[in-house]
Amino acid sequence: MRASSLFSAPALAVAVLGVALAAGPAFAQAKPDATSDAPKPRDILVTYANVAQAMYDDSLKTAKDLQGAVDAFLAAPTEDNLAKAKTAWKAARVPYQQSEGFRFGNPIVDAWEGKVNAWPLDEGLIDYVDAKSYGDTSDENPLYTANVIANPKIRVGKKTIDATTITPAVLEQLQEAGGVESNVATGYHAIEFLLWGQDLNGTGPGAGKRPASDYDTKNCTGGHCERRAAYLKAATDLLVADLGDMAKAWSEKGKARKAVLAKKDKAGLGVILTGLGSLSYGELAGERMKLGLILHDPEEEHDCFSDNTHNSHYYDEVGIASIYRGRYTRVDGSVVEGASVSAYAKALAPKAAEEAEAKVDAALAALKAIKDEADSGKEAYDQMIGEGNTEGNALVQKGVDSLVAQTRAFEGVVAALKLKIKVEGSDSLDDPSKVSQ
Repeated sequence: MRASSLFSAPALAVAVLGVALAAGPAFAQAKPDATSDAPKPRDILVTYANVAQAMYDDSLKTAKDLQGAVDAFLAAPTEDNLAKAKTAWKAARVPYQQSEGFRFGNPIVDAWEGKVNAWPLDEGLIDYVDAKSYGDTSDENPLYTANVIANPKIRVGKKTIDATTITPAVLEQLQEAGGVESNVATGYHAIEFLLWGQDLNGTGPGAGKRPASDYDTKNCTGGHCERRAAYLKAATDLLVADLGDMAKAWSEKGKARKAVLAKKDKAGLGVILTGLGSLSYGELAGERMKLGLILHDPEEEHDCFSDNTHNSHYYDEVGIASIYRGRYTRVDGSVVEGASVSAYAKALAPKAAEEAEAKVDAALAALKAIKDEADSGKEAYDQMIGEGNTEGNALVQKGVDSLVAQTRAFEGVVAALKLKIKVEGSDSLDDPSKVSQ
Protein backbone atom coordinates (compact mmCIF):
# COMPACT_ATOMS: atom_id res chain seq x y z
CA MET A 1 0.00 0.00 0.00
CA ARG A 2 1.10 3.55 -0.63
CA ALA A 3 2.35 5.52 2.36
CA SER A 4 0.40 8.64 3.26
CA SER A 5 3.30 10.72 2.03
CA LEU A 6 5.58 10.31 -0.98
CA PHE A 7 8.37 10.20 1.56
CA SER A 8 9.15 7.07 3.52
CA ALA A 9 8.27 7.17 7.20
CA PRO A 10 8.01 4.66 10.02
CA ALA A 11 4.47 3.40 10.42
CA LEU A 12 4.21 4.83 13.93
CA ALA A 13 5.32 8.24 12.73
CA VAL A 14 2.70 8.27 10.02
CA ALA A 15 0.07 7.22 12.52
CA VAL A 16 0.83 9.89 15.06
CA LEU A 17 0.78 12.69 12.52
CA GLY A 18 -2.85 11.91 11.94
CA VAL A 19 -2.88 13.56 8.52
CA ALA A 20 -3.21 12.25 5.01
CA LEU A 21 -0.70 13.80 2.68
CA ALA A 22 -1.68 13.67 -0.94
CA ALA A 23 0.90 13.63 -3.70
CA GLY A 24 1.31 17.36 -3.37
CA PRO A 25 -0.13 20.22 -5.39
CA ALA A 26 -0.09 19.74 -9.14
CA PHE A 27 2.02 22.66 -10.34
CA ALA A 28 2.54 23.22 -14.04
CA GLN A 29 6.08 23.17 -15.37
CA ALA A 30 7.67 26.24 -16.90
CA LYS A 31 8.10 26.59 -20.64
CA PRO A 32 10.97 24.61 -22.20
CA ASP A 33 13.15 27.71 -22.71
CA ALA A 34 13.39 28.03 -18.92
CA THR A 35 15.92 25.19 -18.96
CA SER A 36 18.57 27.71 -19.98
CA ASP A 37 18.32 29.27 -16.52
CA ALA A 38 18.34 26.00 -14.65
CA PRO A 39 21.52 24.64 -13.06
CA LYS A 40 22.64 21.25 -14.33
CA PRO A 41 21.60 18.33 -12.14
CA ARG A 42 25.20 17.14 -12.09
CA ASP A 43 26.28 20.47 -10.59
CA ILE A 44 23.50 20.20 -8.00
CA LEU A 45 24.77 16.78 -6.96
CA VAL A 46 28.31 18.12 -6.65
CA THR A 47 27.06 20.89 -4.35
CA TYR A 48 25.08 18.31 -2.38
CA ALA A 49 28.20 16.21 -1.87
CA ASN A 50 30.28 19.28 -0.99
CA VAL A 51 27.76 20.36 1.63
CA ALA A 52 27.71 16.83 3.04
CA GLN A 53 31.48 16.78 3.29
CA ALA A 54 31.52 20.17 5.03
CA MET A 55 28.79 19.17 7.51
CA TYR A 56 30.48 15.91 8.43
CA ASP A 57 33.90 17.57 8.61
CA ASP A 58 32.39 20.10 11.03
CA SER A 59 30.74 17.30 12.99
CA LEU A 60 34.12 15.60 13.26
CA LYS A 61 35.87 18.81 14.30
CA THR A 62 33.39 19.60 17.05
CA ALA A 63 33.43 15.97 18.22
CA LYS A 64 37.20 16.25 18.58
CA ASP A 65 36.63 19.39 20.67
CA LEU A 66 34.25 17.32 22.80
CA GLN A 67 36.88 14.61 23.05
CA GLY A 68 39.39 17.15 24.36
CA ALA A 69 36.89 18.48 26.90
CA VAL A 70 36.07 14.95 28.09
CA ASP A 71 39.75 14.12 28.45
CA ALA A 72 40.29 17.28 30.50
CA PHE A 73 37.30 16.46 32.69
CA LEU A 74 38.44 12.90 33.34
CA ALA A 75 41.91 14.16 34.23
CA ALA A 76 40.38 16.63 36.71
CA PRO A 77 36.74 15.70 37.45
CA THR A 78 35.48 19.03 38.75
CA GLU A 79 32.06 20.59 38.27
CA ASP A 80 33.65 23.31 36.14
CA ASN A 81 35.26 20.77 33.80
CA LEU A 82 32.02 18.80 33.63
CA ALA A 83 30.19 21.98 32.59
CA LYS A 84 32.79 22.54 29.85
CA ALA A 85 32.30 19.00 28.57
CA LYS A 86 28.53 19.54 28.47
CA THR A 87 28.99 22.78 26.53
CA ALA A 88 31.23 20.96 24.05
CA TRP A 89 28.60 18.23 23.64
CA LYS A 90 25.93 20.79 22.81
CA ALA A 91 28.26 22.51 20.31
CA ALA A 92 28.97 19.16 18.66
CA ARG A 93 25.25 18.62 18.09
CA VAL A 94 24.89 21.74 15.93
CA PRO A 95 26.64 20.58 12.74
CA TYR A 96 25.64 16.95 13.18
CA GLN A 97 21.91 17.73 13.36
CA GLN A 98 22.21 19.75 10.16
CA SER A 99 23.64 16.67 8.44
CA GLU A 100 20.55 14.55 9.08
CA GLY A 101 19.06 15.60 5.75
CA PHE A 102 21.50 13.14 4.15
CA ARG A 103 19.70 10.24 5.78
CA PHE A 104 16.96 8.21 4.07
CA GLY A 105 18.14 8.94 0.53
CA ASN A 106 21.67 7.57 1.01
CA PRO A 107 21.95 3.90 2.07
CA ILE A 108 25.55 4.43 3.17
CA VAL A 109 24.43 7.07 5.67
CA ASP A 110 21.41 5.03 6.79
CA ALA A 111 23.55 1.98 7.55
CA TRP A 112 25.92 4.10 9.64
CA GLU A 113 23.60 6.54 11.41
CA GLY A 114 22.53 4.21 14.21
CA LYS A 115 26.07 4.17 15.56
CA VAL A 116 26.04 7.87 16.37
CA ASN A 117 22.48 9.09 16.93
CA ALA A 118 20.31 6.14 17.94
CA TRP A 119 17.54 6.98 20.43
CA PRO A 120 15.63 6.56 22.64
CA LEU A 121 17.86 4.42 24.83
CA ASP A 122 17.37 2.23 27.86
CA GLU A 123 20.00 3.91 29.99
CA GLY A 124 19.96 1.10 32.54
CA LEU A 125 22.06 -0.86 30.08
CA ILE A 126 24.88 1.59 30.68
CA ASP A 127 24.84 2.78 34.31
CA TYR A 128 22.84 3.11 37.50
CA VAL A 129 19.33 4.51 37.26
CA ASP A 130 16.63 5.66 39.63
CA ALA A 131 14.63 2.46 40.11
CA LYS A 132 11.51 4.28 41.29
CA SER A 133 11.08 6.18 38.03
CA TYR A 134 12.82 3.74 35.68
CA GLY A 135 11.63 0.38 36.96
CA ASP A 136 13.49 -2.89 37.38
CA THR A 137 12.57 -4.93 34.31
CA SER A 138 11.24 -4.67 30.79
CA ASP A 139 9.32 -7.35 28.90
CA GLU A 140 10.95 -6.16 25.68
CA ASN A 141 14.54 -5.84 26.88
CA PRO A 142 16.37 -8.40 29.04
CA LEU A 143 19.27 -5.92 29.34
CA TYR A 144 17.06 -3.12 30.64
CA THR A 145 19.13 -2.80 33.84
CA ALA A 146 22.28 -4.69 32.82
CA ASN A 147 24.48 -1.78 34.03
CA VAL A 148 27.70 -2.42 32.13
CA ILE A 149 29.57 0.04 34.33
CA ALA A 150 28.83 -2.04 37.42
CA ASN A 151 29.09 -5.46 35.77
CA PRO A 152 32.16 -6.63 33.84
CA LYS A 153 30.33 -9.63 32.34
CA ILE A 154 27.13 -9.13 30.36
CA ARG A 155 25.00 -12.06 29.30
CA VAL A 156 23.29 -11.61 25.92
CA GLY A 157 21.27 -14.70 25.13
CA LYS A 158 23.70 -17.60 25.08
CA LYS A 159 26.69 -15.29 24.66
CA THR A 160 28.68 -13.53 27.37
CA ILE A 161 30.31 -10.21 26.55
CA ASP A 162 33.52 -9.61 28.49
CA ALA A 163 33.42 -5.94 29.56
CA THR A 164 36.20 -6.26 32.11
CA THR A 165 38.04 -3.60 30.14
CA ILE A 166 35.63 -1.11 28.59
CA THR A 167 36.80 -0.32 25.07
CA PRO A 168 35.19 0.99 21.87
CA ALA A 169 35.09 -2.61 20.61
CA VAL A 170 33.11 -3.71 23.67
CA LEU A 171 30.63 -0.86 23.19
CA GLU A 172 30.13 -1.89 19.58
CA GLN A 173 29.21 -5.39 20.76
CA LEU A 174 26.66 -3.91 23.16
CA GLN A 175 25.05 -1.65 20.56
CA GLU A 176 21.56 -3.08 19.90
CA ALA A 177 22.56 -6.19 21.86
CA GLY A 178 20.04 -8.98 21.60
CA GLY A 179 18.47 -7.26 18.60
CA VAL A 180 16.86 -4.63 20.84
CA GLU A 181 17.08 -1.16 19.29
CA SER A 182 16.85 0.61 22.65
CA ASN A 183 20.10 -1.03 23.75
CA VAL A 184 22.03 2.05 22.70
CA ALA A 185 25.60 1.83 23.94
CA THR A 186 27.32 4.28 21.58
CA GLY A 187 26.91 7.73 20.07
CA TYR A 188 25.81 11.18 21.15
CA HIS A 189 23.00 10.05 23.45
CA ALA A 190 25.07 7.51 25.38
CA ILE A 191 27.60 10.30 25.99
CA GLU A 192 24.78 12.69 26.88
CA PHE A 193 23.52 10.29 29.56
CA LEU A 194 27.02 9.84 30.95
CA LEU A 195 27.46 13.62 31.24
CA TRP A 196 24.02 14.61 32.53
CA GLY A 197 22.53 11.46 34.03
CA GLN A 198 18.78 10.88 34.08
CA ASP A 199 16.41 13.81 33.93
CA LEU A 200 14.11 12.95 36.83
CA ASN A 201 11.99 16.10 36.52
CA GLY A 202 9.33 14.75 34.19
CA THR A 203 7.73 17.71 32.45
CA GLY A 204 8.89 20.03 35.23
CA PRO A 205 11.91 22.33 35.01
CA GLY A 206 15.44 20.96 35.11
CA ALA A 207 17.70 18.57 33.22
CA GLY A 208 19.85 15.69 34.48
CA LYS A 209 22.05 16.46 37.47
CA ARG A 210 24.86 13.91 37.44
CA PRO A 211 27.61 15.09 39.83
CA ALA A 212 31.22 15.38 38.71
CA SER A 213 32.07 13.13 41.66
CA ASP A 214 30.63 10.20 39.67
CA TYR A 215 34.04 10.30 37.95
CA ASP A 216 36.21 11.19 40.93
CA THR A 217 38.04 8.06 42.06
CA LYS A 218 39.14 9.81 45.26
CA ASN A 219 35.61 10.87 46.21
CA CYS A 220 33.49 8.47 44.18
CA THR A 221 29.70 8.71 44.06
CA GLY A 222 27.55 6.30 42.11
CA GLY A 223 30.18 3.58 42.42
CA HIS A 224 32.61 2.25 39.82
CA CYS A 225 34.04 5.66 38.94
CA GLU A 226 37.01 4.22 37.04
CA ARG A 227 34.75 2.13 34.82
CA ARG A 228 32.38 5.05 34.25
CA ALA A 229 35.34 7.15 33.15
CA ALA A 230 36.49 4.34 30.86
CA TYR A 231 33.02 4.14 29.32
CA LEU A 232 32.81 7.89 28.71
CA LYS A 233 36.29 7.87 27.19
CA ALA A 234 35.55 4.88 24.95
CA ALA A 235 32.19 6.27 23.78
CA THR A 236 33.70 9.65 22.93
CA ASP A 237 36.66 8.14 21.09
CA LEU A 238 34.29 5.88 19.14
CA LEU A 239 32.09 8.83 18.17
CA VAL A 240 35.13 10.61 16.75
CA ALA A 241 36.15 7.50 14.82
CA ASP A 242 32.65 6.97 13.41
CA LEU A 243 32.33 10.60 12.32
CA GLY A 244 35.76 10.33 10.73
CA ASP A 245 34.48 7.42 8.65
CA MET A 246 31.53 9.45 7.35
CA ALA A 247 33.64 12.54 6.64
CA LYS A 248 35.95 10.30 4.60
CA ALA A 249 32.97 8.77 2.78
CA TRP A 250 32.03 12.22 1.41
CA SER A 251 35.59 13.24 0.52
CA GLU A 252 36.76 13.53 -3.09
CA LYS A 253 37.18 9.76 -3.56
CA GLY A 254 34.75 8.67 -0.85
CA LYS A 255 32.15 5.97 -1.40
CA ALA A 256 29.14 8.12 -0.47
CA ARG A 257 30.16 10.88 -2.87
CA LYS A 258 30.80 8.37 -5.65
CA ALA A 259 27.42 6.74 -5.10
CA VAL A 260 25.57 10.05 -5.43
CA LEU A 261 27.53 11.28 -8.43
CA ALA A 262 26.91 7.96 -10.18
CA LYS A 263 23.16 8.69 -10.20
CA LYS A 264 21.39 9.81 -13.34
CA ASP A 265 20.03 13.37 -13.28
CA LYS A 266 16.48 12.85 -12.00
CA ALA A 267 17.43 9.93 -9.80
CA GLY A 268 20.04 12.11 -8.11
CA LEU A 269 17.56 14.91 -7.49
CA GLY A 270 15.17 12.31 -6.13
CA VAL A 271 17.79 11.23 -3.58
CA ILE A 272 18.05 14.79 -2.30
CA LEU A 273 14.33 15.34 -1.96
CA THR A 274 13.73 11.89 -0.49
CA GLY A 275 16.11 12.70 2.36
CA LEU A 276 14.66 16.14 3.02
CA GLY A 277 11.03 15.09 2.86
CA SER A 278 11.50 11.98 4.97
CA LEU A 279 13.36 13.87 7.69
CA SER A 280 10.76 16.65 7.65
CA TYR A 281 7.74 14.37 7.79
CA GLY A 282 8.14 10.94 9.33
CA GLU A 283 11.22 11.50 11.45
CA LEU A 284 11.06 15.06 12.79
CA ALA A 285 7.36 15.95 12.63
CA GLY A 286 6.26 12.44 13.57
CA GLU A 287 8.70 10.40 15.65
CA ARG A 288 10.46 13.28 17.38
CA MET A 289 7.69 15.81 17.89
CA LYS A 290 4.10 14.63 17.43
CA LEU A 291 4.51 11.37 19.34
CA GLY A 292 5.86 13.11 22.44
CA LEU A 293 3.15 15.73 22.17
CA ILE A 294 0.36 13.14 22.01
CA LEU A 295 1.75 11.19 24.93
CA HIS A 296 2.97 14.27 26.86
CA ASP A 297 6.00 12.10 27.57
CA PRO A 298 9.50 13.54 28.09
CA GLU A 299 10.89 10.05 27.40
CA GLU A 300 10.06 10.78 23.75
CA GLU A 301 12.20 13.91 23.83
CA HIS A 302 15.20 13.64 21.48
CA ASP A 303 17.89 15.08 23.80
CA CYS A 304 16.08 14.05 26.94
CA PHE A 305 18.95 14.12 29.48
CA SER A 306 20.31 17.55 28.60
CA ASP A 307 17.12 19.46 27.71
CA ASN A 308 18.76 20.34 24.39
CA THR A 309 15.89 19.11 22.19
CA HIS A 310 14.89 22.59 21.04
CA ASN A 311 18.32 22.98 19.45
CA SER A 312 18.31 19.53 17.87
CA HIS A 313 14.94 20.16 16.20
CA TYR A 314 15.90 23.62 15.03
CA TYR A 315 19.23 22.58 13.51
CA ASP A 316 17.56 19.66 11.72
CA GLU A 317 15.43 22.26 9.96
CA VAL A 318 18.41 24.55 9.33
CA GLY A 319 20.05 21.56 7.64
CA ILE A 320 16.98 20.88 5.51
CA ALA A 321 17.01 24.48 4.30
CA SER A 322 20.77 24.43 3.70
CA ILE A 323 20.67 21.26 1.61
CA TYR A 324 17.62 22.37 -0.40
CA ARG A 325 19.13 25.77 -1.10
CA GLY A 326 22.70 24.55 -1.60
CA ARG A 327 24.23 26.86 0.97
CA TYR A 328 25.80 25.81 4.28
CA THR A 329 27.47 28.07 6.82
CA ARG A 330 30.29 26.20 8.51
CA VAL A 331 31.21 26.41 12.19
CA ASP A 332 34.12 28.72 11.30
CA GLY A 333 31.76 31.11 9.49
CA SER A 334 32.85 30.21 5.96
CA VAL A 335 30.19 29.26 3.42
CA VAL A 336 29.92 26.29 1.09
CA GLU A 337 27.45 26.94 -1.71
CA GLY A 338 26.62 26.10 -5.30
CA ALA A 339 23.91 24.86 -7.65
CA SER A 340 20.80 23.73 -5.80
CA VAL A 341 17.45 21.98 -6.09
CA SER A 342 15.92 25.29 -5.09
CA ALA A 343 17.40 27.10 -8.11
CA TYR A 344 16.50 24.21 -10.39
CA ALA A 345 12.87 24.30 -9.24
CA LYS A 346 12.69 28.09 -9.60
CA ALA A 347 13.73 27.78 -13.25
CA LEU A 348 11.56 24.81 -14.23
CA ALA A 349 8.63 24.87 -11.80
CA PRO A 350 8.35 28.42 -10.43
CA LYS A 351 4.97 28.02 -8.73
CA ALA A 352 6.03 24.87 -6.90
CA ALA A 353 9.34 26.51 -6.06
CA GLU A 354 7.66 29.59 -4.63
CA GLU A 355 5.49 27.41 -2.41
CA ALA A 356 8.48 25.41 -1.23
CA GLU A 357 10.51 28.51 -0.40
CA ALA A 358 7.63 29.92 1.64
CA LYS A 359 7.09 26.68 3.55
CA VAL A 360 10.81 26.24 4.28
CA ASP A 361 10.89 29.77 5.70
CA ALA A 362 7.77 29.08 7.75
CA ALA A 363 9.24 25.87 9.17
CA LEU A 364 12.45 27.67 10.09
CA ALA A 365 10.41 30.34 11.88
CA ALA A 366 8.24 27.81 13.74
CA LEU A 367 11.22 25.76 14.96
CA LYS A 368 13.09 28.98 15.84
CA ALA A 369 10.14 30.05 18.00
CA ILE A 370 10.49 26.82 19.99
CA LYS A 371 14.23 27.38 20.31
CA ASP A 372 13.76 31.00 21.39
CA GLU A 373 11.24 29.98 24.06
CA ALA A 374 13.68 27.47 25.53
CA ASP A 375 16.72 29.73 25.19
CA SER A 376 14.87 32.48 27.05
CA GLY A 377 14.74 30.24 30.11
CA LYS A 378 10.93 30.35 30.27
CA GLU A 379 10.49 26.63 29.72
CA ALA A 380 12.37 23.69 28.23
CA TYR A 381 11.01 21.53 25.42
CA ASP A 382 9.90 18.76 27.80
CA GLN A 383 7.81 21.34 29.65
CA MET A 384 6.27 22.54 26.37
CA ILE A 385 4.89 19.06 25.64
CA GLY A 386 3.56 18.59 29.18
CA GLU A 387 -0.10 17.77 29.68
CA GLY A 388 -2.16 20.89 30.35
CA ASN A 389 0.43 23.29 28.93
CA THR A 390 -1.87 24.81 26.33
CA GLU A 391 0.55 27.44 25.06
CA GLY A 392 3.56 25.12 25.01
CA ASN A 393 1.59 22.39 23.24
CA ALA A 394 0.41 24.89 20.65
CA LEU A 395 3.97 26.05 20.00
CA VAL A 396 5.14 22.49 19.34
CA GLN A 397 2.04 21.69 17.28
CA LYS A 398 2.74 24.70 15.10
CA GLY A 399 6.21 23.27 14.51
CA VAL A 400 4.70 19.92 13.52
CA ASP A 401 2.20 21.59 11.19
CA SER A 402 4.93 23.65 9.54
CA LEU A 403 7.00 20.53 8.88
CA VAL A 404 4.02 18.72 7.36
CA ALA A 405 3.33 21.75 5.15
CA GLN A 406 6.99 21.85 4.14
CA THR A 407 6.78 18.20 3.14
CA ARG A 408 3.70 18.84 1.03
CA ALA A 409 5.56 21.64 -0.71
CA PHE A 410 8.50 19.32 -1.43
CA GLU A 411 5.99 16.85 -2.85
CA GLY A 412 4.77 19.65 -5.10
CA VAL A 413 8.31 20.13 -6.37
CA VAL A 414 8.66 16.39 -6.95
CA ALA A 415 5.44 16.30 -8.94
CA ALA A 416 6.19 19.41 -10.99
CA LEU A 417 9.69 18.22 -11.89
CA LYS A 418 8.35 14.72 -12.63
CA LEU A 419 10.84 13.07 -10.33
CA LYS A 420 10.55 9.54 -9.02
CA ILE A 421 10.81 9.06 -5.27
CA LYS A 422 11.58 5.64 -3.86
CA VAL A 423 9.11 4.91 -1.08
CA GLU A 424 10.43 2.38 1.42
CA GLY A 425 7.91 0.78 3.04
CA SER A 426 4.86 0.97 4.78
CA ASP A 427 1.18 0.95 4.94
CA SER A 428 -1.03 3.98 4.79
CA LEU A 429 -1.62 4.48 8.48
CA ASP A 430 -3.37 7.67 9.47
CA ASP A 431 -5.15 6.53 12.62
CA PRO A 432 -3.82 8.08 15.83
CA SER A 433 -5.65 5.40 17.82
CA LYS A 434 -2.93 3.00 16.74
CA VAL A 435 -0.37 4.82 18.85
CA SER A 436 0.68 2.66 21.79
CA GLN A 437 0.17 4.58 25.01
